[in-house]
Amino acid sequence: MFMVNQKKTNIQYSIPISILKEGDNFIAYTPVLDLSTSGKTVAEVSRRFKEVVQIFFDELIEKGTLDKVLAGLGWRRIEKQWAPPMLVAHESRKFNIPFN
Repeated sequence: MFMVNQKKTNIQYSIPISILKEGDNFIAYTPVLDLSTSGKTVAEVSRRFKEVVQIFFDELIEKGTLDKVLAGLGWRRIEKQWAPPMLVAHESRKFNIPFN
């Protein structure tokens, strides 16, 4: 039996994550992957977000769609790695919205 040793390479990325409180839940969201998850505490939502990001990349790699999906999300290929879109601003703004 012939076995190929497939070595996994880990690449670290810093991606922007927003954590919002909605009622009794916390929501973690990143625009660079268009992913979100929820939890009852900040610690729980942070842990779950880490898991969902890992599952997201595992699925893309397994299906062979990593390049296509990341390009569609605005990531750029630089040499042999991908670079996420750069967050330019995260702010709150007031808007006047008419209600009848």
